[in-house]
This record gives sequence, structure tokens and C-alpha cells, in this order.
Amino acid sequence: MDNVDHQKSKTELRRTLIKTRQSMSVGEWKEKSDRICTQLQSSTLFIQANTILAYFSFRQEPDLSPLFTNTKHFWGFPRCVGQSLCWHIWTQTDSLNINNYGISEPSSQAPIINPDDVDLILVPSVACDYRGYRLGYGGGYYDRLLNSPEWSQKFTIGIVFDFAYLPQLPVASWDLPLQAVCTETEFKTSHSDAT
Repeated sequence: MDNVDHQKSKTELRRTLIKTRQSMSVGEWKEKSDRICTQLQSSTLFIQANTILAYFSFRQEPDLSPLFTNTKHFWGFPRCVGQSLCWHIWTQTDSLNINNYGISEPSSQAPIINPDDVDLILVPSVACDYRGYRLGYGGGYYDRLLNSPEWSQKFTIGIVFDFAYLPQLPVASWDLPLQAVCTETEFKTSHSDAT
């Protein structure tokens, strides 16, 4: 498959899966999101993590906000700066801004997270496959992040609903697999001792 066809198949798949996700009722979305939170909370990786990078749900992505009340963890959230993500500590008492994409993000004044302090990254995804590859939104923010030396060794978990956990996704040369995927019914990791 040449690069044009590869990008076209990713674009069509992305459109179909986002449409499916947004067609869920609010009740179904909330219930499945809560089940994902339960899966994460019972994971040793999550329990042992001190600083966790997460995301604020957008366009009916799985909602992880029930986890953010857990003050045992430090929570980091991204702010778009040019073509990169800048990560800030955020607590429930801190304000949020809405960026140009309509996504909530911390204030630029919030403390910046040192990559060395991060134990776990919960990665928003349109889809993930059984090998750990993810389909993002096409902006490349997480691809650039996960390919950069200071972030590439972090443990990453793709967060998707079951319908978006697929046998195989189209993969480009720069795509890196995530170490685990969490859905409402499964927590799969490539490290057998890390469940």
C-alpha cells in the first residue's frame, strides 16, 4: 500500500470510528467510561504510579475524570504549544482553558511536569490494535511526543472503547506501539507481569 492509500485508509477509519463513538447515548458512554476507570484502577501499573499523564475527554472519548479525584497521584494534562504538547500538573481546584480545538487544557501558569517524574501516560486514541499501535486524530502530537527521547521510555496505555480495539491498524514507519491498551472489558499489556 503506498503512502497516499495508507493515509486515505487511516482517514476513513478515523471518520467511521469517531462517528460510531459519537453515536453512543450519554448513558452508554458514561457506563463504558466508568468500566474503563475500574479496569485502570485495578491495574498494578496504575496503583504504583505516582505521576500520571492523562487527558480531558473530547468528542465522547472515554471519560477518565472519576480518576482525577484520586489525590494519591499527581495528574498531568497537555497544553498545545505550536506542534507540541506541554504537560502541566492539574488538580480539581485549578481552572481550565479551552484551546483552539475546543479541548480543555491547564493554564500556562500551572507547574510544568518534568518528564523524569512521569510514571504512566494514558493516551487518548481513536483506535488501538492488538499489537499496541494506535490511530490518533492525525495531528501527530502524540507521535512526536512518544518519539522524543525524554518521553519514549515511559509506560503508555492506549484508552479506547471495545469497538475501537481492532486486530490490526495501518501503521506508518514513525508509529510506535503502546505498551498496553485498556477498554471497558480488557486490560492487555505486552508485559505479562504488569497487569
